[in-house]
Amino acid sequence: MTPTTEMPRRVRLVEVGPRDGLQNEKQPISVADKVRLVDDLTSAGLHYVEVGSFVSPKWVPQMAGSADVFAQIKQKPGVTYAALTPNMKGLEAAIEAGVSEVAVFGAASEAFSQKNINCSIDESLARFAPLMTAARENGIQVRGYVSCVLGCPYEGEVDPKRVAHVAHELFAMGCYEVSLGDTIGAGTPGKTRQLIEAVSREVPRDKLAGHFHDTYGQALANIYASLLEGVGTFDSSVAGLGGCPYAKGASGNVASEDVLYMLDGLGIQTGIDLNALIAAGQRISDVLGRPNGSRVARARLSAE
Repeated sequence: MTPTTEMPRRVRLVEVGPRDGLQNEKQPISVADKVRLVDDLTSAGLHYVEVGSFVSPKWVPQMAGSADVFAQIKQKPGVTYAALTPNMKGLEAAIEAGVSEVAVFGAASEAFSQKNINCSIDESLARFAPLMTAARENGIQVRGYVSCVLGCPYEGEVDPKRVAHVAHELFAMGCYEVSLGDTIGAGTPGKTRQLIEAVSREVPRDKLAGHFHDTYGQALANIYASLLEGVGTFDSSVAGLGGCPYAKGASGNVASEDVLYMLDGLGIQTGIDLNALIAAGQRISDVLGRPNGSRVARARLSAE
């Protein structure tokens, strides 16, 4: 396959480690350590950090204290500090905490939607309508996530047309960007390109982002495939934080350090300092008492 469009010269990395990463870690982590992580990431040059999530601590205990984290981080001008808000209650808490950008999520798989949030895809999207209105009234930007875009743990393959439909609905209701999530990490580069081709008929490519899990070791290859399709925003997690809840012992989120190393090698600008990012990832790995999930970080640190 030849490149569909010119490869981006600059890429925006959306750092999801403090939220999507930590929520899948088993060890409890203090507010102070979360604050240090966010500050380390922005010091390394990241301009977008998903800081936390306003959900019931009963369901996601690791996200308790998100309001405290927002209150204590050193907020830099020009940096977006975002939160996941799955419902109105979450949005209200985010507004109270002074959050300026939130994220909502829908699934491209009916089985995944039913098992995770107990309703159909269309019902889940309809629930976002009042949230989108309230966000708009409060001057809050909303980013959309679609999960299971390249496969579902319950129903296997997912039709790209279904992904395009969900992405279109999120974009039409006001999400300024839609992140396509390979939740089980089963996607391959050819399928990734076909997916972007299908979704871009409904949502412009410059409004799409890629969120690839590395469960099958395909994340970097899928990011490269997305670059060839003109996608210029990718979600990643420092030190590869966050395992995969659907494949025991498997890696989940692609490590930010590994993505940055590849982008640097391609001459693509990000504004992020790799050495500072590696230090941030190693620090949080030490706090969690777990091995660093970034291959680049491990190689660099072992060479020192």
